[in-house]
Amino acid sequence: MNDQLSPEPASPLRVLLVDDHPLVREGLRARLSRIARITELGEAGSALEALEQMTRLRPHLVLMDVGMKDMNGIELTTLLLQRESQLKVLMLSMYDNPEYVQRALQAGARGYVLKDAPATEIVAAIEAVSAGGTFLSPAVSKGLFRNQAPRPLLTPRESEILSALGRGESSKHIASALNLSVRTVETHRQSIKRKLGIEGQAELIKYAVEHGKRLPEG
Repeated sequence: MNDQLSPEPASPLRVLLVDDHPLVREGLRARLSRIARITELGEAGSALEALEQMTRLRPHLVLMDVGMKDMNGIELTTLLLQRESQLKVLMLSMYDNPEYVQRALQAGARGYVLKDAPATEIVAAIEAVSAGGTFLSPAVSKGLFRNQAPRPLLTPRESEILSALGRGESSKHIASALNLSVRTVETHRQSIKRKLGIEGQAELIKYAVEHGKRLPEG
């Protein structure tokens, strides 16, 4: 089976692989080393290393693990795109959870591929994303669009507040940490409840604990 990208276009491609599992990086590097267009392939096992490699490598494309120990891949994607808006990010994950996929796309990722996908699928994703398109693994796409009325996406600030609620923080503490007024935090809480179809405060806290925490390793 030929894992090489089509020679057209043949422009060089610098790729950064971000994953905190060395064995995963090793396996992916073995696959990607056979792609002729990739002239440079950097690795990072943490957010800090990724930032250092961004300066050194200046990659066109980042293959980003969703779950890492120091900062999850969705948060890191947001950070990298704030620094380099032309960067293309392709998420790699063991999880096909539609919520993770939605959050990744909202953060600016161009694609989402499962780590156990065939090599040809990962190559196809790289082809599509590096050319300016998008790509979702078939299994991911099926789960994402299964429901006709998907839950509305929260804004980055609302997601931040939801995460804080999941950690048991009060509105006063959240307001202080985010340099907001308590009234503003309460307004965001009301907006979150409206978007998610949640009625009471207890239900909101329960949802925040279950869904607002940091992503698991993937």
